[in-house]
Amino acid sequence: MTITRFAPSPTGRLHVGNIRTAFHNWLWARKNAGRFLLRLDDTDLERSTAAFAESIRADLAWLGLVPDDAVRQSDRFALYESRFEELRAAGLVYPCYETAEELDLKRKILAGRGLPPIYDRAALSLSNAERDALEAQGIRPHWRFKLDHDAPIHWRDLIRGGQQLDPKVMSDPVIRRADGSWLYMLPSVIDDIDMGVTHVVRGEDHVTNTGLQLQMFTALGATPPQFAHEALLTGSEGKLSKRLGSLGCDHFREEGLEPIALLALLARIGTSDPVEPFADAAPLIASFDFAHFGRAPARFDEEELKALNRRIVHMLDYDAVADRLPAKIDRAGWEAIRPNLDRVMDAVGLWAVVEGPIERPGLAEDDSAYLAEAAVVAETMDWGADPWHALTSALKEKTGRKGKALFLPLREALTGMDHGPDMAALLPLIGRERALERLRG
Repeated sequence: MTITRFAPSPTGRLHVGNIRTAFHNWLWARKNAGRFLLRLDDTDLERSTAAFAESIRADLAWLGLVPDDAVRQSDRFALYESRFEELRAAGLVYPCYETAEELDLKRKILAGRGLPPIYDRAALSLSNAERDALEAQGIRPHWRFKLDHDAPIHWRDLIRGGQQLDPKVMSDPVIRRADGSWLYMLPSVIDDIDMGVTHVVRGEDHVTNTGLQLQMFTALGATPPQFAHEALLTGSEGKLSKRLGSLGCDHFREEGLEPIALLALLARIGTSDPVEPFADAAPLIASFDFAHFGRAPARFDEEELKALNRRIVHMLDYDAVADRLPAKIDRAGWEAIRPNLDRVMDAVGLWAVVEGPIERPGLAEDDSAYLAEAAVVAETMDWGADPWHALTSALKEKTGRKGKALFLPLREALTGMDHGPDMAALLPLIGRERALERLRG
């Protein structure tokens, strides 16, 4: 079974990049009738909070990306300890006693020589007596995973194709701090094994991490999942944007955007597929394919999102929005105003045109007489079928007016606006009594 996971740290709110990662993992699981898991990477106990964890769950729920199961790394420390001890017994992790300042000095010396800042494995040469002496001084070690320099790292990425890294030019990664707390790398591998994760979808900034983690999978006797590393999002200005890190579900909710609009955009940008409006995720699931992804950065444009949202709103059925509309807007009312909405929330303002009161704009003298004539016609005509066309047909015959001169004064008097919903749909909602009152001024 296909199993994917979304693994945010509950140290902040989700932003649009996180949302894209979560969605693509959800899409792949749903396309393959698999499972989508939420794993809260909360090993940083100082910065992780219950409030952020709850906000992540709430945001996923708003987007419709409900996980099939959820776990917290803070509940799994015993598992990490057990697997760590296996690696320790096999000599695949080792203690290091350098301070942060000493490591920084080593990196500066290497940089000054024009060499890459690779850890020199000095800790491996320490004798047991030397280690005991350091610990007697109160110095506690951090721990590194020992890379196999004789095992070239290679994998076929679902997006990037064949990948290869040379472990000889990589530092042994720190996996545990001196205070015993865990860094990201090893617990993530242990969890992926334990949870049966088959596919990991994440940003291309994790490519090096993947290379290091592949050796950890091997060291733990496990077959690694398949990896898909996506090009990162860029802003509309065409470069990596700090603003993308501040755009989250709260922002999109406040803007009145539909969750499906955000998902429809995030499913397709960075791929060869066109961005299209969909009222639900089914077509996005069916068309999702890593082979369609390119290597160029994916451009996220809020204006494109708003335009897509408008097109989706114009597709939404009354039943999908009824609970967000004023009580007096029925199906006919929704269908009348829907083509003129950018957002569902705009229905409130537009419905005020129906219920009034409205402010009629100033009129030319001949338009005042024309509207008085319109009121006489409206009072005597049949309102049971198509009052707008009945009214305009009678006025055209009586006054000889046509085009803008025929329609615009009527629209302005009846709605207070020179543009808006189709009057044939709107006038029956305004009704005879309100229409007569507005035409008479």
